[in-house]
Amino acid sequence: MEKSTDTHTTILADGEPEVRRYRIFNFDFDSRPLTLSDEPGRDWSEESRAIWEQSRKNIIASIRSDYGENGLTEKIDNFRDFGAKPFSIVAHHNVMFDHVRTAFIGGGYYAALTGACALGERILNHMMLDLRDHFKATPEYKKVYRKSSFDRWRQMIHTLVAWGVLLPEVSNDFLELERLRNRSIHFTADTATRLREDALCAIGYLKRILEGQFAGFGLQPWFISGTMGAGFIKKEWETHPFVSHYYCAKSCLVGPFHSLEHTDAGWQYVDYPSYHELCGLTELTDDQFKDLFNDRDPACLAQRDKNPIL
Repeated sequence: MEKSTDTHTTILADGEPEVRRYRIFNFDFDSRPLTLSDEPGRDWSEESRAIWEQSRKNIIASIRSDYGENGLTEKIDNFRDFGAKPFSIVAHHNVMFDHVRTAFIGGGYYAALTGACALGERILNHMMLDLRDHFKATPEYKKVYRKSSFDRWRQMIHTLVAWGVLLPEVSNDFLELERLRNRSIHFTADTATRLREDALCAIGYLKRILEGQFAGFGLQPWFISGTMGAGFIKKEWETHPFVSHYYCAKSCLVGPFHSLEHTDAGWQYVDYPSYHELCGLTELTDDQFKDLFNDRDPACLAQRDKNPIL
């Protein structure tokens, strides 16, 4: 799948939580620009070349449909150079990130530049306002509890790092985006001569922020490492304020033998109501869950006609 904003319908299981883990499924991505950047290899078969060419034609047709015919060549170049949208959980940033993307593809480079910078500030504000009440006992809380919004990036960044919310590498990208924001919004004579370059730079920082802090799966400390084809939250991270608010609240608590089925209502999980009755399990470590999930026999998966839909 190259493009997805799929959602799933589910009722969270509340039984046997020590056996189950939160699986991440609500995420957004678009990898189609990668196809425009690729070129057929010398060893490609004729069939592979034909598939690539048809995919390229389909993507160009979608660009024409979504962004208009005028200046189509430039729009195709911008679509390619913007690059893939990051695999990001569905949160408050997705729609506005699409606005930045639309502006850049259409040639509105200053709008894309300032929009990316503004979205970075909005993401910081959201995290601060969403999570600060969980940190009332910290010395940082007294500096932020009264405000309804914040414009001092460094205060927000340092506070969120101190609370263990913002990952260190992500904080560095925020600091770089802030520098670019200050140079772009406050009058600098050469800003107008490098709009496309600076827009791509700001977009790059923003993409790394989303990939680092809001990824659908990866090497972030809250993910169980080594699960094949899916992202799951470590048991010890389920109560972390950031993970609980942005991940667990929008995910499903499932056991290692659950399955996914697509219906007219969207994606749905199918799972066993009791793993204790099924196989005597009452708790699993993260590593045990990973091994059972990776090595599960397809014949043992929960089925719609035999098991409840969770």
